[in-house]
Amino acid sequence: MMRDAAIRIAPSILSADFARLADGIAEAEAAGADWIHVDVMDGHFVPNLTIGPPVVKAVRSVTELPLDVHLMIEKPEQLVDAFIDAGANWLTVHHEAVTHLHRLMEHIRSRDVHPGVALNPHTPVSLLEEILPYVDLVLVMSVNPGFGGQRYIPTSAEKIAKLRSMLDERGLWSVEIEVDGGIAPKTAGEVVAAGATALVAGAAVYNDQASVAENIRALRDAAQART
Repeated sequence: MMRDAAIRIAPSILSADFARLADGIAEAEAAGADWIHVDVMDGHFVPNLTIGPPVVKAVRSVTELPLDVHLMIEKPEQLVDAFIDAGANWLTVHHEAVTHLHRLMEHIRSRDVHPGVALNPHTPVSLLEEILPYVDLVLVMSVNPGFGGQRYIPTSAEKIAKLRSMLDERGLWSVEIEVDGGIAPKTAGEVVAAGATALVAGAAVYNDQASVAENIRALRDAAQART
């Protein structure tokens, strides 16, 4: 058995114009985005500070797309329920920030939300060996988390390929491999060829060079060329 070859595109609202956030989300939805990615930063786990549950609730009210919420925060177990209540459909926490990861994954799933685990660039995928059967998504950070618009780390493809092999060996074909950081048409094909199934893109979607629709189309074309 193999997984569906379709690649999910998840625009990150971190790069959108927050003064017209609803419009930016509507543009992404109309352009065929699969998920809306929400980057949550606490100023401690990462140096930046972004949004909390009230903004997620507001986003939930303006789109039917699944909300893919990425918690770059310390002690995420204290806030997962607030983000679930706000409307998260996928909820990802960092391996580096959680002591009792299995317990937290099981709790998130018990709330009918897809649990995910994220890895910083320096964290080896081998540390996920025991948790893989309990997650629906692994997020590979291809930049150091904390800021949008960073340059893609070239060794990320090798890391994604290792993770792909780990999942395939265990028959865990339904687990999404999401990649976040420096994703653009020139890097999308590389990570998809390595095994990625979901692409987070912020600056590559929300920019002054082209429309949201044109940018999403370019990402999808680059991704599909390598499936």
